[in-house]
Amino acid sequence: MSGIAHAEPRRIDIVRGEFAKLPAFIRRDLLTLLSYRMGFVSDWIGIFFQVFLLYFIGKMVDTSQLPTFGGRSVTYLEFAAVGIALGVFVQIGLARVSTAVRTEQMIGTLESLLVTPTAPATIQLGSAMFDLVYIPLRTSVFLVAVAAVFGLHFSGGGILPAAIVLLVFAPVVWGLGLMSAAGVLTFRRGEGMIGIGASLLALSSGAYFPLTLLPSWLATVAQLNPLAIALKSMRDAALGGAGWTVVPHALAVLVPSGAVALVLGSIAFRLALARELRLGTLGLY
Repeated sequence: MSGIAHAEPRRIDIVRGEFAKLPAFIRRDLLTLLSYRMGFVSDWIGIFFQVFLLYFIGKMVDTSQLPTFGGRSVTYLEFAAVGIALGVFVQIGLARVSTAVRTEQMIGTLESLLVTPTAPATIQLGSAMFDLVYIPLRTSVFLVAVAAVFGLHFSGGGILPAAIVLLVFAPVVWGLGLMSAAGVLTFRRGEGMIGIGASLLALSSGAYFPLTLLPSWLATVAQLNPLAIALKSMRDAALGGAGWTVVPHALAVLVPSGAVALVLGSIAFRLALARELRLGTLGLY
């Protein structure tokens, strides 16, 4: 009994110590972001250029083909702005974990990092911690800025519920990011496949056009896409004024999806890591 009593605090201390390392990952990623200010600025310029382009494309779109939200017709730019915000969230989230692994490989610190008394799960979580804070904040600022510049109408009471849906959706993206990181560990270069995967997810979610425009069989399949479910909930909240009523359904669907994605992503990453350690090729790039 005394051995068990001593072992339990030991496990608690280990878990507490692992969580204490997470702020170091956040600080590292924040300093990296601030160190490359031109990349940070060009990222925002690129997004607003995309919105500016869609603004003029929207003038050619027949708005009667767009779905209504809360009984209200929306402009194409209002419809697409939420899709752009979530699409960029997915693209950044997919790339961040794999990019972190690839960067560690390139500068020769990945092997050194993994031989420290830091659990692989902590490294995985730490690689995503900054994004869990930065990307939802970035998405909210983006939507507010676009609304102010282009005169879009978003429901004030729907912004916070939409942000909650975004946070609930984050584990899905993180799990997919871990799978992409496993691919980077194994094949070294996988940026192109990550971009293709993010584009396919966005296109099959109704980010830029209603799913009703797809062939019926493809539209049915696309509605099972967790990104499509998150996107519909966010649009209902931000455009239709549905508010907090969208959150229970989003939780019921996205929480299990996130759990499955995290489990599969963690298994894939651990298998890829074990393979590289067995072959002695972890430090190769």
